[in-house]
Amino acid sequence: MAKAENYAVVGRRVSRVGGYEKVSGEAKYVADIVLPGMLFGKVLRSPYPHARILNIDTHRAERMPGVRAVVSAEDTPKRPWGSFFKDQFPLAVGKVRYVGEEVAAVAAIDPDIAEEALALIDVEWEELAAVFDPEAAMQEGAPRIHEDKERNIALKIEVERGDVQRAFGESDLIVEDTFESTPQWHCAIETIGSIADYSPSGKYTIYVNTQTLFLARNRIAWALGVREGDVRIIQTTVGGGFGGKLADDNNPMVAAFLARKARKPVKLINSREEEFTAGGRPRVPMKIWVKMGFKKDGRIRAKQLRIVADNGAYSAKAPAITGVAALRHDTAYKYSDVKTEAYLVYTNKIPTGAFRGFGNPSADWAVEQVMDIGAHQLGIDPLDLLRLNAAEPGYVSPHGNRVGSCELKQCIDQVEKLMEWKTSRAQKKSRRGFGLACTVHVSGKRHYGDFDGGSATIKINEDGKVVILSGEGEIGQGADTAMCQIAAEELGVPLEDVEILSADTDMTTFCLGAYGSRVTYVGGNAVKDAAAKVKQQLLETAAEMLESSVEDLVCRNGRIFVRGAEAKFVTVGDVARARLFRRGGAPIIASGSFDADSVLQDTTRFGNESGAYNFGCQGAEVEVDPETGQVKILRYVASSDCGTVINPIAAEGQVEGAVAQGIGYALIEGLKIEEGRLSNPNFSDYRIPSMRDMPPLRYAFADSYEPTGPFGAKGLGELGLDPTAAVIGNAIFDAIGIRIKSLPITPEKVLRALREKREG
Repeated sequence: MAKAENYAVVGRRVSRVGGYEKVSGEAKYVADIVLPGMLFGKVLRSPYPHARILNIDTHRAERMPGVRAVVSAEDTPKRPWGSFFKDQFPLAVGKVRYVGEEVAAVAAIDPDIAEEALALIDVEWEELAAVFDPEAAMQEGAPRIHEDKERNIALKIEVERGDVQRAFGESDLIVEDTFESTPQWHCAIETIGSIADYSPSGKYTIYVNTQTLFLARNRIAWALGVREGDVRIIQTTVGGGFGGKLADDNNPMVAAFLARKARKPVKLINSREEEFTAGGRPRVPMKIWVKMGFKKDGRIRAKQLRIVADNGAYSAKAPAITGVAALRHDTAYKYSDVKTEAYLVYTNKIPTGAFRGFGNPSADWAVEQVMDIGAHQLGIDPLDLLRLNAAEPGYVSPHGNRVGSCELKQCIDQVEKLMEWKTSRAQKKSRRGFGLACTVHVSGKRHYGDFDGGSATIKINEDGKVVILSGEGEIGQGADTAMCQIAAEELGVPLEDVEILSADTDMTTFCLGAYGSRVTYVGGNAVKDAAAKVKQQLLETAAEMLESSVEDLVCRNGRIFVRGAEAKFVTVGDVARARLFRRGGAPIIASGSFDADSVLQDTTRFGNESGAYNFGCQGAEVEVDPETGQVKILRYVASSDCGTVINPIAAEGQVEGAVAQGIGYALIEGLKIEEGRLSNPNFSDYRIPSMRDMPPLRYAFADSYEPTGPFGAKGLGELGLDPTAAVIGNAIFDAIGIRIKSLPITPEKVLRALREKREG
């Protein structure tokens, strides 16, 4: 097993690439960019959850001084678009399906003028019956949200592997229960925004704070009715994404339509309220019924799920998220008989979508509590039950996921050690409890066609500077730093001699972007491949200069020398110049690529969905106040199997941030939607964890190596959030003997449950 300590750059605590620009204020976010003649856009949004648009009159707004363009659906190709289902329009066509949907937009010389002009747009409405509960929406006779979707069902998944009925019959204990999750908002510091510029040649240049440049280009070009080559996406500095900036919103399209009509650049930035009301698509709330069968010794014999997921008005990433919630968890533990029935249902609420974890947190919230129930009813320590069933290297899940590296048992052992689990539970005080849960995640997922790869180009300048061109993009997670470390390690140069250019669809290589915890694994492998090819060119020229064979050369710290003769060397810059400035010379440049050994799942959703799987275990000690219902987390531990840790500082930050969001999901957060209208669209009413909410946190990383990853690395970013809510729910049960089954776990719910327990 390769160890990180054997590397010169990988595994080191290095300074963050781009960190100075951010802390000094020099980084350019989309709101900082100013183009000559730039106008400001504002959007008129639906006040109704479901209504037919009878007429839109924009004449008064168009005549207002300072207004340069007003657009509605009549100014667009009326092409529906979407990540998986093409079911939404950039501007509403015919009717609206949720409060906040884009109806028309204005571009003016000043934001205040644009805002005033919105009030001058006259819309004639016919209000329609609406439905807000997904189970009610599935009933016969419910209002039809999309005319082509019977019972408002956007997607149905039915999967059975093995013989579940027989397996339940062979079980010694059967546990079943129902759990509900909540729509959680991303709460990135920076709201979604874009600047669109339209040239007379017909090309759009759009500055966007997106996580996925090339996927954004594909969807935007489709909605605009132009070729992808006629759209250039430039990624600005991104102030947090967490899945909310996956280009599932209409912001850049609306800006582009305004820019084309005004023939001027248009900046369109969501206000905080707009971000909540109609921005980056909150986490998909789900109602999950779980049934599991266990043998007396704690082995899982069978598992069955029924999921009803709230899609909201449009689909975004929810179809894939529902699939993850339905099936992914079966890769964490060893069993063969499973059955899943899942429904993704349209409602007249804000569309839901991707949030860090991508369906795993909702599934873990339900399944890991049923695991805990089973352990308690069998009289088995929950930690021992998890360890008994934990996946191991070589395991193949019922759905065909092939596990390579896997240190889940080591993660469980680390949690046991960090928490002093056995001793602490034996000596626990009144109203205190301990809980834990495990999870599995992917390092990329093959679902955008039969491709789950990436690419990169590396060139070496005449002074020895290494430049990486990659379209993966940096969204604050530290991907640029990791890729620079990977290139530096492969080439044998100092990290300070490597830089990475900002992602730009016209300038950098095609990549799928930041989702699915894929960038370090997939993007890093592409960078490593490009670096290896560049290194070969370096060594070929250096061999001529040093009169040696390529096989005998070593490149270390930017110097190339014959093995055993370090005193005689040439620098990388020397070689780059020598290769260029000669007859028939050429620059040192190469492109690399990587496509994971995964499978596009078949119609039964069978197939190895990822090239590598990441595992984790977390534990917590909580204290519950029976007088107030307050839950206090006394300590929290997290162990992660992410292969080789490329940058320990970034990895630790990922765990800390993920756990913080998981604590918010468990105890605090949740959009409050009443009759389709959001009642907490701001940080005064939608609270997220602050420093005072964070418990003492200890973390560990498993001694793990993924053979297919760059220097043994695999993904990490989402893993730390997946099991957190279940951990806390299990700990609360251990403390007071009640199990809260809907998120968030508020003091009111705890008090109500305690009262019900006392009464009978």
